[in-house]
Amino acid sequence: MAITCGFVVANLYYNQPLLAEIGRTFGLAENRVSWVATVTQVGYTLGLLLLVPLGDKWERKRLIMGLIVLAAGCLAVAAYAPTFGVLVGASLLLGFFSAVPQLLVPMAASLASDEQRGRVVGKVMSGLLIGILLSRTISGYVGLHFGWRTMFAVGTGLMLLLVVVLGRMLPRNQPYYAGSYGSLLRSLGTLARELPVLRRSALVGACLFGGFSAFWTTLVFFLESEAYGYGADVAGLFGLIGATGAFAASYAGKSADQRGPGFALRIGLALFLGGYLLLGFGGYHLAGLIAGVVILDVGQQMAHIANQTRVFSLRPEARSRLNTVYMTACFIGAASGSLLGGLAWHHYQWPGVCAVGLGLVALAYVANRFYGRPAGNETVVN
Repeated sequence: MAITCGFVVANLYYNQPLLAEIGRTFGLAENRVSWVATVTQVGYTLGLLLLVPLGDKWERKRLIMGLIVLAAGCLAVAAYAPTFGVLVGASLLLGFFSAVPQLLVPMAASLASDEQRGRVVGKVMSGLLIGILLSRTISGYVGLHFGWRTMFAVGTGLMLLLVVVLGRMLPRNQPYYAGSYGSLLRSLGTLARELPVLRRSALVGACLFGGFSAFWTTLVFFLESEAYGYGADVAGLFGLIGATGAFAASYAGKSADQRGPGFALRIGLALFLGGYLLLGFGGYHLAGLIAGVVILDVGQQMAHIANQTRVFSLRPEARSRLNTVYMTACFIGAASGSLLGGLAWHHYQWPGVCAVGLGLVALAYVANRFYGRPAGNETVVN
């Protein structure tokens, strides 16, 4: 499950180190080509909202394999896109059909005991984070040496290979929801209204994903600017540096199991804030930039694992839908962060990007501290 999450989520992030190359291919300015990253996140958000709830209704193995095949088709279209409009459309659908990890994470949580749920979620999420970050390393290298189209073609082959492997290894998993698709979607609003802890986690996650996405969307522009003068391959290597955050997954899960999700979340928020402060004041020095990336990614991972552990403890029979509400909010935040980051870079360069990140983590702290007081049996996951 962790490996599958890593391979599929990589589809969303191949484009980020390649944005400058894509812009040169189609003759576009930086602020316009950043829409490729933005619409991919928008597509993923729509997939979370419309596809992931089906994990509580349809047999999961068949659903997962079907979505991966469709994602492979979108990657193939992106690889041969004749115009920027076609690439944007393929990117939107690629994001939509790449919602597979958010079907696998609640599936893993359902298989785990209450005492080990945080640890299991952390292990699966470590694969997800490694996929997010190493995808940038790989795509940066491939893009520099073979062209950005090659990376999408390679991604197509990886998806088809993954389908073959999953057909042999992934167990069948039948959920129990018997209502209609319409009632399934309507229940998302019901869960959000009834569970203040879910609303608070969703708001915090949206802010942090927004800050995370603002950084990674604009990093390639910063590294190619006069401050550094590096290419797409170096931008991709920063994904390798950031992958150290995956090692925080196990600790985050253990902390959530032993001391409660709230404790792990507070640590994550503090690290996220520290990472952006370091990037803002020391980002023009390579050592400061590297240290800031590591701290930012560790903080993001810890906060996310804590949030998901808290959410999955609310309604065991509705974990796919709980994950839908939470992750839809997160990727609305991510898409907004990509857009805000691109605009901030265009108008204010690196200080503007860091200001966006600091503002978003401040909102996350306020939301976690003051919004949505838990009631009843939700106090256990506060």
